Formats: sequence, C-alpha cells, structure tokens
Amino acid sequence: MPSGNLEIDNQAQELGQRFAQLFGAAPRIFQAPGRVNLIGEHTDYNDGYVMPAAIAFCTRAAIAPRHDRTLVVRSENFSEQLEFDLDELPHRRSGHWSDYVIGVAKTLTQSGAKLVGANLLIEGDVPQGAGLSSSASIEIAAGYALLDLAGQKIDLMKLALLCQKAENEFVGARCGIMDQFVSSHGEEGKALLLDCRSLEYRRLALGGDARLVICNTMVRHSIAGGEYNRRREECEAGVRYFAQHLPGIRALRDVTASDLATYGKDLPETIMRRCRHVISENSRVIQAASALERNDLEAFGTRMRESHASLRDDFEVSCSELDLMVELAGQASGVYGSRMTGGGFGGCTINLVRKDCVAAFRKSVGEGYERSTGRVPEIYVCSAAGGVKRVA
Repeated sequence: MPSGNLEIDNQAQELGQRFAQLFGAAPRIFQAPGRVNLIGEHTDYNDGYVMPAAIAFCTRAAIAPRHDRTLVVRSENFSEQLEFDLDELPHRRSGHWSDYVIGVAKTLTQSGAKLVGANLLIEGDVPQGAGLSSSASIEIAAGYALLDLAGQKIDLMKLALLCQKAENEFVGARCGIMDQFVSSHGEEGKALLLDCRSLEYRRLALGGDARLVICNTMVRHSIAGGEYNRRREECEAGVRYFAQHLPGIRALRDVTASDLATYGKDLPETIMRRCRHVISENSRVIQAASALERNDLEAFGTRMRESHASLRDDFEVSCSELDLMVELAGQASGVYGSRMTGGGFGGCTINLVRKDCVAAFRKSVGEGYERSTGRVPEIYVCSAAGGVKRVA
C-alpha cells in the first residue's frame, strides 16, 4: 500500500513518463483516494449519517490537452485505450470500465462545464470489487483533471455531487454521496462524520493507540445493479409506508425507533428489517462519533460489532466470508471492533486494532481465513489520507 510522499511522487513520475511515451507530452497528474467506511452502512442514500475515511489507495490521472474535441482515455490497469467525441458522448453505459470516466465527462458537460479535448491516462491501486470505492476514486480523479485542464473553477462539493450523479444515472449504481464526498474532502489522520442530507460534516481525529486494518476477503462484487439497488428500493418502500402515517417523512432518516415500534407492525417482514437496520445504524453512527471524540475506543468498537450484526441479519448484505473474517477478528487480541465495510456481498472488513497487536492480528486472522476458505486474504494496515489533489 502506498505510504509517504516519496513513494506517491515516484508513482506519479513513472505515470508521467509513461504518458510522455504514449502521447508525446508532459501531463498534469492528479490523484483521488479510495475510502473505508468506519460505520454507517447503507445510510447515505437514506439521507443518514456515515463516518468514512479516505485511504492511501488511490487512482491517478495524467492529462494533457489535444487540439481537437476528442477525449482519449487509456487505462494502465487494463492496457486499453478508447476515443470519444466530447460533442457526441454516448447516451448510455456500455458496461465497460470507461463508463466511470465518460459518465463524469458527460455529467460535467451537462452542468455547464466547458471541457476541452484531452489525452487521459489512468492507473489505480484501489482493490476493485472490495468495497473500498474504486469507482468514486476514478470519478473524482478524472473529474478534477478534466476541470483543471479546461481552466474551470473547481468546487469540491459540486464535483462530488456531479460524480455521484454520473454513477447513479450513467453507470447505473444508485450509490449515495459518501464515497465521492470523502474522496474529495478527506483529510490526513481524520475520519469524516457526514450528514448525507445537509452535507454538513466535521472531522474526527483518529489518534490514540489504534490502527485501521482492512481485511480483504478476496470475494469480488459489483454493485452496479442487483442486490444493492434492490436494497435501495426496499428502503424506498419503507419510506412510502411511513409517509402514509407520519407527515414530513422524506427518507428513513426521518423515522425514529419509536415510529418503527408504533407503525412498523403492518410492514412486510423484509421491509421492516431493512428499515430497522437503517434507523438503528444512524443512531450507532452518532454514538460512535461521540465515543471517538472522547477517545473511548471500546465503546466505538461495540458500535462496530452491532453494525455488522445488523447488516448481516436485518439488511442481509453480508456473506459467509465476511462473517468469518469478523468472527476471526473477535478471537484476536487487541481488537476494539470489526465489521464489514462497503456495499456488501463480499469485499472487506474494517477492524480497529491496538497498535502493538497489529502484527499478531494479521497473522492469526490471515492464517485462520486461509485455513477455512482456501483463499489467501489481503490485509492492509492504513491511516486516514487526504482527498483529491494535484501531485505533479
């Protein structure tokens, strides 16, 4: 995992050299991070609360202008290159990795941004399908690069919202604002407590003796449709139900535990459990933020464990590999808390581990997971990183 400015600068320099070989020009280079969500899962698209942190895995975008209206997009990860006419961008997604870039270019143009023809070279090290938001990392890096090259004023809040819109409307994944927001607004050493309705946020220091340890189950998932979108539809069904009984209900954010107890008995069982998760998860995020502010990591870890149980039982977005990883973490020494992170159905767990226990944690959890599943997990020790920026 990238660590320290020197390594990141070296990677940017290598990308710039590769760009010059391909396109014969010196590029500007930008990077945008992936993220891990400490707590607050499937609450963002319900206007609720989340607590993500940007991480040092990132997408880098090298860009230079062209003399025509062509957008040339190349991926180092896939060794593929595609060309698009900025004046006639595709109307619908292709199911290709380039959808994330083209969706952003299209959405920026529709918002009034006057983009210019460009050669764009992209590479990234955010694990794909792991729930660490590789998609938002690509979107923010590409969007920032396109706007900067065109000399457009960059408003990070607007950029995050437009990138979310691109993923919702062009890519077809009905994600909330969390991923794009933290990729653009992240700060080194701090998590963000984000109100996904008002977009008000505050930064919370991740200090003390704990480290963030991400365990990748190596079970890949795609959230551009399928179960993820179905969960959102189930939440919306819950909103429609409660709006019939309570004035002013616009999202599950507006429904209290008391409301659920009073009116929820007539809900279909599945919809009731989806609502119960979101309502209780919002409460857990606020409690976790309070615990973090007073450096009570034990209380924070308790909220993490409760979150995983709710995601597993009520929201049903976990899987056997994620549950095993959380179980193994619970058996290790020095672990404050563990939970799945991201959309679910595979991907990663996030663990809050005492610094002096990290090495033993990696060994015991890694070996236990491989012994039970036959898969070798990837385990990353990380800290909170900064948001999108120009690096060269």
